[in-house]
Amino acid sequence: MHVRPATEADLGRLLDCVVDEPVSWAHPERLRSFLADGHYRYDRIWVAEQDGEILARAVWWGFPGAAPLALDCLYVHPSVTDRITLAADLLRHAHDAFGDRPAYHLFVPVGWRDNQAVTGAVGWRWEAGRRAGLTEELERLRYAWTPDRPVPEASGRLTFTAEPDDEVFVAAFAAASAGSLDHHTRQALLVKDAETQAREDLADYLAMPGDRSWWRLARTASGELAGFALPSANQSGPVVGYLGVLPGHRGRGYVDDLLAEITRCHAARGADRVAADTDAGNTPMARAFERAGYELFAVRLVLSAAPLQA
Repeated sequence: MHVRPATEADLGRLLDCVVDEPVSWAHPERLRSFLADGHYRYDRIWVAEQDGEILARAVWWGFPGAAPLALDCLYVHPSVTDRITLAADLLRHAHDAFGDRPAYHLFVPVGWRDNQAVTGAVGWRWEAGRRAGLTEELERLRYAWTPDRPVPEASGRLTFTAEPDDEVFVAAFAAASAGSLDHHTRQALLVKDAETQAREDLADYLAMPGDRSWWRLARTASGELAGFALPSANQSGPVVGYLGVLPGHRGRGYVDDLLAEITRCHAARGADRVAADTDAGNTPMARAFERAGYELFAVRLVLSAAPLQA
């Protein structure tokens, strides 16, 4: 078995790798499109081949020109009797080359645990990921607002203003990270300080297709900074992006004001859909989405490496 990164000459065989299980995967249209815009690259697609046949394929996603950020698809040919072992070996080879272990993101339907076909498809992939060092499991709820739902009205409690200075947002991000219920933020703060994490978040949101001019700071009637709201977008369209309430202003329901501002921002530009994710354990955020008219439509499963605590 030969394990290696793909090359452009492999494209035809890569397109022939078909996942017929009820989970998300890098289907031919997605593969071609993301290779064209740089979110997929051949050196971020790894294959295991034997006698000229691709028996396993792993596809990582990332911003163009940046390091791989997430495993997007894990495929093993149906003829392979031990899919877990081959997939885990493929992931380990790629991780060694990357010098990192990007998380695996897998999208499944709501109620997936009650669907035997889905649990079977998730099961062997999750075990392969665990054997390759991805041992932390997270479930995220996927919500969407559509124009058939009312546009949330402004309460008038907060004033939203643009702020061109990125350093102001760095400070706001860092402040809001204290006591955050977000799993990613909590894990990051185990290994880095709040400012470092805030700067990484800033870079990620600047790299997204959403317009920087959409970002807003939220202030109370007395002028105190209460939080921030970042409408954004990804390759699929408008997203909620990032919102946060500063610790001294929590417990007043400002999350509803921030989410409403983001939704109004997208709705005013004619968005036909606004997507958002939150951790399954972040009940306050999930309830805020429901109050704002967002509908739960899918689940994102994330398998990641445990942080190495300092």
